[in-house]
Amino acid sequence: MDLDLYIWSDSFPELEQVAASAERAGFRTLWSAELDRSAFIPVAVMARATSEIRLGTGIAWAFPRSPMVTALTALDLDELCGGRLVLGLGSGVRRLNEAWLDVEWDRPVRRLDDTVRIVRALVAGAHEGRPIRHDGAASIDLRGYRRAFQPARTEIPVYLAAVGEQMTRLAGRTADGWLAHELGSPEYVRQRILPNVVNGLAQGGRERRDIDLVASACGMVLPDGREALRNTAGLVAFYASVKTYTGFFAFHGFEHEALRIQALFRQGDIRGMIGAVPDEMVDALTVSGTPERAREKLAAYEGLVDTVKLSPPTHFVSKEVTRTAQQSLIDTFGVW
Repeated sequence: MDLDLYIWSDSFPELEQVAASAERAGFRTLWSAELDRSAFIPVAVMARATSEIRLGTGIAWAFPRSPMVTALTALDLDELCGGRLVLGLGSGVRRLNEAWLDVEWDRPVRRLDDTVRIVRALVAGAHEGRPIRHDGAASIDLRGYRRAFQPARTEIPVYLAAVGEQMTRLAGRTADGWLAHELGSPEYVRQRILPNVVNGLAQGGRERRDIDLVASACGMVLPDGREALRNTAGLVAFYASVKTYTGFFAFHGFEHEALRIQALFRQGDIRGMIGAVPDEMVDALTVSGTPERAREKLAAYEGLVDTVKLSPPTHFVSKEVTRTAQQSLIDTFGVW
């Protein structure tokens, strides 16, 4: 089982430093995220500090950019990093798209499918000047255009973030990889993810070997396991505040806690939200704990997925806590 790492940094110089360290530690892929920063610029920064490790957007929002802008950005980054880019895309949730990104929420599964098809067509053939046309929830009618540069590759791996049934089937049907939500568990992968991936693979006429399944595991590793759990509780509270994820928490037996956190969120009570997350909830959904407990939880993914993407807690904690958590993951799971 491979290990990837989402990298947090407070500055671009720190991002370069951590990326170089993670490459030396033997991680397979380094991932950016789109929230406090864009998804793409950090990849360019990491490319400057590394030479062999894969670099991925984990994830870039698929809908605010047109498929052509996404494809051109991916082509530029793939050239910059010497053919090491992994294009991770995700739909986000309705409130994010409509309220934050000013994007209409319409047929998101179909739209993401169409977006991937258009991006792949552009990556493969924009430099050849042939017409590219696709009509759907996302569309393009490209004529009279030839990209002036040869691509580093005519195929860039596309990974899709998916939690719900339809998006997970889409990942199985068409994507090179599936990216899990930041919170999760082996049992959720076994019962809710794998059946939909297998269904999607069958729909697409593909085999299990055709997709890289990437579980996500957020956490902090400390000798004091409870301190590690409490330092991760804020991130659990952040995601529990999103109504869309209520079913995910209910699956793990924490629906009551999620609903309570959503009520506290509406009241603006951040401290109360964090306090409403019991240790058992953090332990079930993250790899936080002592080194022994963290390794035990990570090992439970063996045989279920191909890769686990590690990440430090980044919500409702100080930068120093996030920095310490990130280093603890590198120290605990890296192969020097």
